[in-house]
Amino acid sequence: MRTYLGELEELILLTVGVLYPEAYGVSVMDEIKIQADRSLNISSIHSVLIRLEEKGFLKSHMSEPREERGGRRKRIFTLTAAGKTVLDESQALRNQLYSMIPKPAFEFKLT
Repeated sequence: MRTYLGELEELILLTVGVLYPEAYGVSVMDEIKIQADRSLNISSIHSVLIRLEEKGFLKSHMSEPREERGGRRKRIFTLTAAGKTVLDESQALRNQLYSMIPKPAFEFKLT
């Protein structure tokens, strides 16, 4: 059975992979702003991270306390094998569909 990701879920999974091994809520939010020019609030990021972990696409652990954070720990997220598989499937589907678009569909005329 194929699993389908929402656009935001896919974006967050990709970003967690990019930020390995330091993906946590705020870093994911900041990287999405840089890479996709999308401003998301931290609660929506956290809710998707938790949902993806519940689906088995991410795993998390608590970091050691850091002095610069006032001794607070961060929840660090990493991709699981299932997370990589679902990203691979999503990319393959997009590539397949894109390659099926006939060239004339991309020939735009100015009107």
